[in-house]
Amino acid sequence: MRDTGKWLFKLARILAVAYVATVALMFALQTQLLFPTYMVSGSEPPMPASTIRLEVATPNGESLRGVHLPPARERSRERLVVLGFGGNAWNAGSLAVFLHQLFPEAEVVTFHYRGYEPSSGSPSAAALLADTPVVYDHVLEAVGAERVVAVGISIGASIAAELAAQRPLAGLILVTPFDSLEALARDHYPWVPVGWLLRHHMSTVESLRGLATPTALITAERDTVVPPRRTVAVRRAISSLVLDRTIKGAGHNDLFGRPDFREAMTEALARID
Repeated sequence: MRDTGKWLFKLARILAVAYVATVALMFALQTQLLFPTYMVSGSEPPMPASTIRLEVATPNGESLRGVHLPPARERSRERLVVLGFGGNAWNAGSLAVFLHQLFPEAEVVTFHYRGYEPSSGSPSAAALLADTPVVYDHVLEAVGAERVVAVGISIGASIAAELAAQRPLAGLILVTPFDSLEALARDHYPWVPVGWLLRHHMSTVESLRGLATPTALITAERDTVVPPRRTVAVRRAISSLVLDRTIKGAGHNDLFGRPDFREAMTEALARID
């Protein structure tokens, strides 16, 4: 019995050390996990000949690079800018091409997040949120538009929602948004003291609270990255919900090639515009 007790104590000590080491590693690597810039670098697709390159400096001297795709066909009404904010592993060029295909009459603009080449700096939740109004102001000056609709995907939905809280938008299209980064982290890592360790904070719900901006919500039924329960509070926070669509059978990453998703995006813009 004494030997068994010693063995159990030794096992418990090994497990405790392993737990502490794992948590410490996750704490140290959380920025790389949240903002995997290495996955995006050099992944820009061939861009249309009409592509216009944009650049704006942040107040602290970083350079943010973006792309502007002019409309593929004329629009009968006032000019519309679709300002896109992708997920944490999206390349801004890929997002611009995707949105250009969906909304051929719009001026499509996307920017590489801070720390995502060719933008400079290091990414963080606070930096990305602070950069957003800088991008918006530059877009109004460089592109000009009567109406701006922000499209946010996953983590980009939090960024787009925060922009709506700081600048006038004609509308928001939120794709697979989460309520808060902390709640999402707790969902994925219930065994980690997230509240103590998380250095990056975004709350889509807090940004949306009290806004009258017409907002469309598009989610994926089988999303395991942003589970549907993480969108419940987002839905409740939207005061002007113009479209609420769940794409049946879709996951977080296979959502974008589905015809019903593309139809939902087109309908979302039509209801806002």
